[in-house]
Order: sequence, then C-alpha cells, then structure tokens
Amino acid sequence: MPPPSFRKSSYSNPEHECILIATNHPHTITIRDSKRPDSPTLRVSATAWASFLTTLHTES
Repeated sequence: MPPPSFRKSSYSNPEHECILIATNHPHTITIRDSKRPDSPTLRVSATAWASFLTTLHTES
C-alpha cells in the first residue's frame, strides 16, 4: 500500500491551524495535524468521512 498522500483540508483555518487529509486509499481517509506531521494519524472509513462532511454541510 502506498503511503498517504496528504493535502490541506478545505475546512482548515488559513492561520496554519489545519488538518491534512489523504484520500489516496480507496476505503480509508487518513487525517493528521499539519503542525505535527510525525504524530499519529486518524483513519476513518470513507463512509464515515462522507457522513461527517454531510453533517458539516447541513449544520452550516
């Protein structure tokens, strides 16, 4: 499996307080803190991520 390919989330704060997400694995979204790139990552299913994004759009 290739390493995660991280990008800045569109929901991140422009003041460098952001999360990075990797979507290059088909069923898993990997999340990390941009300020701590060597820290542990959080992995969630693509289904859980989609539900999270739907909730964000509904709440805003």
